[in-house]
Amino acid sequence: MLSPLFSEAQFDDLPGWIEDDHAAAFVAFRRSAERVLAKPYRSGSLGISFESLKPAFEAARSAGDLTGFYEPEIKASAARDARFKVPFLRRPDDLVEIDDSNRPAEMPASYAFGRATSEGLTEYFDRGSIMDGALNGRGLEIAYVEDPVDAFFAHVQGAARLMMTDGNMRRITYAAKSGHPFTGIGRVLIEAGEIPEERMSMRAIRNWFACHPDRVDRVLRKNRSYIFFRDAPVDDPGLGPIAAAKVPLTPGRSMAVDRLLHTFGTPFFIHAPTLTAFDRRPFRRLMIAQDTGTAIVGPARGDLFAGSGATAGDIAGSIRHEADFHVLVPVSAGGGSV
Repeated sequence: MLSPLFSEAQFDDLPGWIEDDHAAAFVAFRRSAERVLAKPYRSGSLGISFESLKPAFEAARSAGDLTGFYEPEIKASAARDARFKVPFLRRPDDLVEIDDSNRPAEMPASYAFGRATSEGLTEYFDRGSIMDGALNGRGLEIAYVEDPVDAFFAHVQGAARLMMTDGNMRRITYAAKSGHPFTGIGRVLIEAGEIPEERMSMRAIRNWFACHPDRVDRVLRKNRSYIFFRDAPVDDPGLGPIAAAKVPLTPGRSMAVDRLLHTFGTPFFIHAPTLTAFDRRPFRRLMIAQDTGTAIVGPARGDLFAGSGATAGDIAGSIRHEADFHVLVPVSAGGGSV
């Protein structure tokens, strides 16, 4: 219970409140939010308990994290030959979704897919096993590309435009995954001392692979998760793939969010003054929540869709910025006017 020494006031009652730099104070507050993860603060006798501050600490720790994603464009062939050897695969018929109703006791709760066998459900083939031919001869191949690194980045992005050797364009998009936890190759290379964390980007990873072709296979296997694809329409080449919200993504305007916290279609105004990759100006844009992803977790966590092709890939791969997230809430839902 609060001490009687406190009395209620409004923000307008505080001299200079509007003119103050609240963002500077928030930086200090977030340091405390991180510190209490190790040891909670003792509650003072005036009645402002540590428990009452915990929601604000949790919100401060999750605030303002932006990344980017894109749709790669890759030269591809409908048939395997001496040049095009790396396949994109359709979803196998023995890959089944797993939840608490059918999960084997020995299978981790993080696995959302498994393999149906005559003895029951088990872990599916991982990336290394599939690279070694575990699914060969089953007619799952959609198309073939030349570079395993190009194929891997399509797996990471969950979609790709295939520029076919016959002059046509095809789009593939996510259909399912093997079920294994995702391991970020960037993190693998940082921990191995190959790329400094402050220099990590998609371009840095590609450059490292280009300089170490003999180690590509070994490093890619570190990410056991494998993605299966399906053909998708290309009704408007100016738009991206149809994503989780069931509409095509708009470059520079669509954003992936935490689906468990946010509702698709929600408008967000994003302010990221250090992000200038889109148009060389500080990023201040109205974005629409239209996608999600397993790595997009938290109320102020966003993944910006940069578009299709190499230029979009360079933009997406460079986005690792703090940002202010402003959610535009309808008046009927309890928000103010927008």
